[in-house]
Amino acid sequence: MSFDPVAFAPQHFLWKFEDGIATVTLNRPERKNPLTFESYDELRDTFHALKHARAVKVVVLCGAGGNFCSGGDVHEIIGPLTGMDSDGLLRFTRMTGDLVRAMRQCPQPIIAAVEGICAGAGAILAMASDMRFAAPNAKTAFLFTRVGLSGADMGACAILPRLIGHGRAAELLFTGRDMSSDEGLAWGFWNRVVDDVMAQAYALADQLAKGPSIAHCITKRQLEAEWNVTLEEALEMEARAQAHCMETNDFRRAYEAFANKQKPVFQGD
Repeated sequence: MSFDPVAFAPQHFLWKFEDGIATVTLNRPERKNPLTFESYDELRDTFHALKHARAVKVVVLCGAGGNFCSGGDVHEIIGPLTGMDSDGLLRFTRMTGDLVRAMRQCPQPIIAAVEGICAGAGAILAMASDMRFAAPNAKTAFLFTRVGLSGADMGACAILPRLIGHGRAAELLFTGRDMSSDEGLAWGFWNRVVDDVMAQAYALADQLAKGPSIAHCITKRQLEAEWNVTLEEALEMEARAQAHCMETNDFRRAYEAFANKQKPVFQGD
């Protein structure tokens, strides 16, 4: 399977690719960028396809119009779900979980750049990213309980406690209340809270895009893989992963640049 990031033209979100950085922009600003069945599908398929896009070094995920994402569209998702049978509902919840799985398994680091509303499935998209930058006005809510659903949605009960701790995650998932940007920063959900969130996200994306992409891919893979293994297993996994990195041309380039008192220029091989 091939994926051409230059020719790619999605139907349900905006896509930009430049200098190794792919930008995914949720683009329904009049509704605060809610997700639909179709956008779920296309996002999932896109993150799966990124496994085959070596030219893409990093992904920036954002929303148009000053908001990130308001979650599942009330009329286009929530309403139809109330009329589905149990098999249809399970197909839907598995599909939404597949989006998180695709984000976690795609080799590129994902940076979420969040402004304004970040709610429901939108909060999950931020959570499932590798790094998260927020504007001061970011309001994040895992609001599933407000619509009669559990906090066990799209991996929230697994991932959120690892980011902010069990007690804090439990409070947000039980109450569905907003988490302010200051709370999210203090709790470790946000990497940074900055006025110009897009500028900061692109500054980091540029730094990562110019780095050793094979090594970044391995770092992301091991961060995911080592959640549920013993230290002994993790040490062996990392020994094998790092030995693989030492076989890359980028490793040799770094040494040669250091020896010549130069800055390495990584090429991702």
